[in-house]
Amino acid sequence: MNEWNTEEFGGLFTTVYRYPTYYDIEYVENGVPEIRGELLATNGMISDDYRFISPDTANNFPKVRLEIGDIVMSVRGTLGKIGLVKQGQEGSVITANLLRLSPNRSKVNSGWLLQMLLSQKFLGQLENVCSQTTIKTIQVPKLCKILVDCPPLPQQRRIAEILSTLDEAIEQTEALIAKMQQIKAGLMHDLFTRGVTRDGRLRSTREQAPDLYKESPLGWIPKEWEVEKLGVILRRCGGYLQTGPFGSQLHAHEYQTEGVPVVMPQDINDGLIDTVHIARVHERRANDLARHRMCRGDIVIARRGELSRAAAIIKSEQGWVCGTGCFLLRLGQSSLSANFAAYVYRHDFVQRQIVGRAVGTTMPSLNNSVMAGLYFLFCNKDEQARIVERLEGVERSIRVLSEGLLVTRQIKHGLMHDLLTGKVRVQQ
Repeated sequence: MNEWNTEEFGGLFTTVYRYPTYYDIEYVENGVPEIRGELLATNGMISDDYRFISPDTANNFPKVRLEIGDIVMSVRGTLGKIGLVKQGQEGSVITANLLRLSPNRSKVNSGWLLQMLLSQKFLGQLENVCSQTTIKTIQVPKLCKILVDCPPLPQQRRIAEILSTLDEAIEQTEALIAKMQQIKAGLMHDLFTRGVTRDGRLRSTREQAPDLYKESPLGWIPKEWEVEKLGVILRRCGGYLQTGPFGSQLHAHEYQTEGVPVVMPQDINDGLIDTVHIARVHERRANDLARHRMCRGDIVIARRGELSRAAAIIKSEQGWVCGTGCFLLRLGQSSLSANFAAYVYRHDFVQRQIVGRAVGTTMPSLNNSVMAGLYFLFCNKDEQARIVERLEGVERSIRVLSEGLLVTRQIKHGLMHDLLTGKVRVQQ
């Protein structure tokens, strides 16, 4: 790092300007875009969900008018909310609790500067320049005194190019995942209102073929389908619903890093059980909780907090424990397959019922009575299997993309440290 210079943060900019206090802002339908703190992300992007102020108001404060390459930083509240002004955002104005930073282009490249500001090293330094109040507020004079290691401009440009390429890959993957999620939502709606025939096709819509549908407590459904309350289904098939062990039955101090997983609400995500942070208990303790141990084909459901969490138990999860805050749903000889029932539970058909029936205000929760009264729809098991197969195909694609996104983020995180500290050199 011999050719790198150490500069004071404030010396990297031609303008370091905090939004002034002014009142009676006149918002208009079309005018000058106003950038607020909530439009700043933690990845350097600025959302375009603007409000607009009158040009006359904006012209009274020229120093808050942004130029391409400026950096906008939040100085109060959440640290690390930073955005780079890109083409199309020039001329916007900043609002309360934001700082305008105009780079000195003879010293720094805007792209490199953004990556440096988003680095863990710099974000950690921000903690040291905040006022000691309830809401963290960056003290700008102290911020300007932070020391920054700066490589020569050609190296800055190359570092920015490498990291921005990864940012573009991340953005593209995020956009693709969002698109796949929309496809999945539309597919779920079609599959649970029209179903899939034996030849693998969606039924014609009700508007096209009204004779294929009938009314039900959940609206119009294919005429071969049925709707019943969960309690009725369980009584008929010998299944049951039970809550996980209460706090007096299983204490937090009994959890360990190895052993039998204990599934809590936070472990259930997108119809799967995430084991990254899952609690575990010794096999002997799990045997003490035998009635709460789950079998393949069971469904584990969150009964408090985010009430749409549900997952069907697969072969590799056999014997895991249904934890505190969850229901264990055993379907017995039901007309419902576990995977299909878990999808139905997460669908709006059931979630709309839960919104109206959940108890509690601070944290909504479910009890056995509420669950027994929920209407479930079902069709024959062959059609259930076809529906599940369609949905699992989309979810597999989303998981592959998500795993790739995680890898790309990890690569970028490591490269940020190596390139921004000079541990790895780049060719100028």
